[in-house]
Amino acid sequence: MIFDTHLHLIDQSALRYPWLSGVPALNRDFPYDEYAVQARRAGIEGALHMEVDVDPADIEAETSHVMALSHQKDSLLRGAIASCRPEEPGFAAYLERQRADPFVRGFRRVLHVVPDELSEGALFRENIKRLAGTKLTFDLVVLPHQIPKAIALADLAPDVQFVLDHCGVPDIKGSSEHPWREHMAEIARRPNVVGKISGVVAYADAGSWTVETLRSYVEHTIQCFGWDRVVWGSDWPVCTLGGGLAAWIAATHALLAGASIDERQKLLSANAKRLWNL
Repeated sequence: MIFDTHLHLIDQSALRYPWLSGVPALNRDFPYDEYAVQARRAGIEGALHMEVDVDPADIEAETSHVMALSHQKDSLLRGAIASCRPEEPGFAAYLERQRADPFVRGFRRVLHVVPDELSEGALFRENIKRLAGTKLTFDLVVLPHQIPKAIALADLAPDVQFVLDHCGVPDIKGSSEHPWREHMAEIARRPNVVGKISGVVAYADAGSWTVETLRSYVEHTIQCFGWDRVVWGSDWPVCTLGGGLAAWIAATHALLAGASIDERQKLLSANAKRLWNL
């Protein structure tokens, strides 16, 4: 069975998503019920909702919306990685509100759509340090050339647990592995960073990718972090840009064909359950 650490739900009747207007293929509702049917057929036993970069005014409403869905009978939703703005003075109070909510398991601030300097600001860094001792994780989503920025954050806050999303967002369509390959090896040297095997089908050519197209990127990520520090994510519905949930799960199983049962269990569910105390 699989635990999905990276599920996005989109409900435009409840929340605002300014960025969707620039991505026509995703500019519709992607409801929980649609995901749940596909997920159960593919062997997914539970999921964490990943924030969808909603309008800043809707950040806390997004978490409440997803938590309400988790209360449905037999819901797969086990928690949320909530959006946040560590660069703002209100973060400390926001953090305290979220700490009181056991449904919130961590945070993410999308960094590849903002200036690099944002994560270098004194307030941003001070607020990231506030996560130490909270057991709340911080997901990093950066482009390959920005991985050194993520390394700087990991070094700055060694007592904070970071999760590097989407295998470090390699340019698979462009068959580019450098400097991504070197940066991945370097960030994986930080014991407070976990690698997430997710997102890669959306970075490949949608019409032509095969398991072999993805192999070097996924295997390098696993090799760098080791089997005890990798988790799996669907990145649904973004994965629909590269074939969909079933195709990504089938590719995952093919990529893991040479791994032991213990190694597969760690990546697909055990590590996530331990990391987020699920």
